[in-house]
Amino acid sequence: MAIYRVVKEAELTEPALVAALDGWVDAGAAGTTAASYIAREGEVLVSFDPDALVDYRSRRPTLDINDGVLTGMAWPELTIRRVRTDRRDLLVLTGPEPDYRWREFRDAVVEVAARLGVVESVSLGAIGAKVPHTSRTPILVTGRDRGSLQSDLPLPAERMQVPASALNVVEIYLAEQGIRSVGIWAQVPHYIQGTFFPGALALVERAVGHLGVHLSVEPLIELAKEQRARLDSVVAERPEARAYVDQLEAAGPPPLVPPGEDIASEIERFLRDATGDNRNPFDDPPDDTP
Repeated sequence: MAIYRVVKEAELTEPALVAALDGWVDAGAAGTTAASYIAREGEVLVSFDPDALVDYRSRRPTLDINDGVLTGMAWPELTIRRVRTDRRDLLVLTGPEPDYRWREFRDAVVEVAARLGVVESVSLGAIGAKVPHTSRTPILVTGRDRGSLQSDLPLPAERMQVPASALNVVEIYLAEQGIRSVGIWAQVPHYIQGTFFPGALALVERAVGHLGVHLSVEPLIELAKEQRARLDSVVAERPEARAYVDQLEAAGPPPLVPPGEDIASEIERFLRDATGDNRNPFDDPPDDTP
């Protein structure tokens, strides 16, 4: 049986696939937040079957309880949404990284891309790195069809072997089909837990610039400014945190931190307290159909 269904047929103009999956290579939820932001007003064209792809024991659905009554379940959704821009359509694939059947997922994405006439693709993700929140988010770019899209930093080596993600599968196999494909990867501070809005902003800006479309990013700019102010406040109150960030800004090795004074954990706790449930603010309310 197919692991996806076409919810709606549509006539598309020079469609580009924009993909981001949560989990691996989504540090600070930057990739999925960027994709959800782009897709926030889009209509669902394709829906993948989470029962075939997701391990509910590791990604348990959320249960709603009101006055002692079980009222619904929020199930994970993996979809492709269509967003119309000034000159072309963007097809945004986002949701949980599949736990199972990566090869079938790969084949399904390739099949859907051919059916919808996708002409290029952009994968969005993020990697935890020893970079400070006070600096502009560095971007790395992968793919043969980068054109003028350049990395802010050189890749660490000419040849690397690292753990793969399902998002990498999308980039590789769409490229093999002759679809222009690139990956855009934000480097986010390793001490961030929860959504890192500057990283999401950097990804959106670089993606829409590469695709040649206009998209307002004002809401993301405001969220990034607010988060920067909160983080600066935490750092200002802790001399050891200030020293840690100073070291990162100087691109030197971080100082040794005494036991019980883990600054990364301190900032992580702050972010959890400051951002609440860490839910992506650009996601639609999840399906609560049992």
